[in-house]
Amino acid sequence: MEYKTKYKCQMIHTVAGGLLLLGMSSSGVYANSAMSSNELSSNPFVRAIKNSGIEFGGWVQGGATYNPSQTHGFNGPVTFSDQANRFQLNQLNFFIERGVKTEGKGWDLGFRADFLFGTDAIFTQAYGNPAFDVNNGRPLADRGNWDLEICCNSSRTYGIAIPQAFAEIYAPVGNGLNVKVGHFYTPIGYESVPAPNNFFYSHAYTMQYGEPFTHTGVLGNYNVNKNIVAMFGTIGGSGTGGWDGNFDKQMENWGGIGGVTWNSNDNKTSFNVSGTGSTTSTRNSSFWGMYSIVLQHKFTDRTHLVLQHDHGFADNVMLFNNVYSGVVKDAEWYGVNSHFYYDVTPNVSVGVRAEWFRDRDGFRVFAPGRVTAATNHLGTSYASNIGLLGTSTPADYYAVTIGANWKAAKTLNVPWKGLKNFNLRPNIRYDRVDALHESLQTSAYRPFGGNKDQILFSLDAVLPF
Repeated sequence: MEYKTKYKCQMIHTVAGGLLLLGMSSSGVYANSAMSSNELSSNPFVRAIKNSGIEFGGWVQGGATYNPSQTHGFNGPVTFSDQANRFQLNQLNFFIERGVKTEGKGWDLGFRADFLFGTDAIFTQAYGNPAFDVNNGRPLADRGNWDLEICCNSSRTYGIAIPQAFAEIYAPVGNGLNVKVGHFYTPIGYESVPAPNNFFYSHAYTMQYGEPFTHTGVLGNYNVNKNIVAMFGTIGGSGTGGWDGNFDKQMENWGGIGGVTWNSNDNKTSFNVSGTGSTTSTRNSSFWGMYSIVLQHKFTDRTHLVLQHDHGFADNVMLFNNVYSGVVKDAEWYGVNSHFYYDVTPNVSVGVRAEWFRDRDGFRVFAPGRVTAATNHLGTSYASNIGLLGTSTPADYYAVTIGANWKAAKTLNVPWKGLKNFNLRPNIRYDRVDALHESLQTSAYRPFGGNKDQILFSLDAVLPF
């Protein structure tokens, strides 16, 4: 991939700074406007938008991580908060949507589109058609044209993603059927890409490497009864079993997605089972799929527990790691994680997350994750200017994260309404890896700055608007 000029790189960072200021100020625009609310409500355009149900919004999120053991600027296989000892503007996300109803007798039509700029873009782009064929290793020069090449290769870190662009319809069939058509975030698992939806700054290995991020296809949700919701659909556009697909490649490779969620009558307990299954690509009919089980329970109104198990499969894939080099075999990955949260006050919560994740064949987890994601079909990565390439091995990964959420503006009674949901998230995270076949490795696997473990201290902030 060609690098942009230095001038263009400076322009990108200038625009990014302007967008950040815009995002942080937009939530207070009405408070500072010279127009009164009466004048706004009398504006025909504003009134038409309001009556249509169309909404605009978003959030801005950024943070920094201190890693005392890093040697090359990355936090090993940790993604999203992957930059060591530097600030990241992770997500500047804008959306436009018209939500649809989920019950009733009338039809309803809506849509949603998201635009994301930041360091998280590379992990949320439609990269389900990889730079190398996963079954035979053949370089793939043409990966699709949805959002991979919009901008910013020269910055090595920042980029643009269009993680959602779908239409949605509500049909008054039975108890109510909602159907999405387009590109959307996966409904599988517990953690998700949008920063406001997560408690911690960093993510569990199950979310980073064990699950898809997005899909392209058709997804339906049906209320079986007041306690049970069924999910079902078809996904395509991907050379990795329907994961992270786009609109112009592998559209003949259709697979399935489905699941069911049970909620208790008091809404204190929920149980979800969901997953995907597909042929890998139009070039290979081997199976690629996974399932996720998530149990959530509120012991009290302040005390929350989450237990999750993921298990994934990819048959007949070609492996390139410290143990298997150019070997074709069936790969598996699986793990368990738990989250425990306690609301100290309405504005302060504390939490802990613990995880074990096994990449049995060294197929899923790579360090650094960004460098691998940004490797092109020529075998070079535009995310590294020191010739660094991602490495992997069959291994067990362990992680424990302790953190807090603090709604600082509410606690301090800041009068500006635009800051009412401003959330500070301090975290301390410990990671460790144990290679499964260390005696077979050509070299020791030490993905954490040359070590088998690391400790991270991070702080980020999320401001919805």
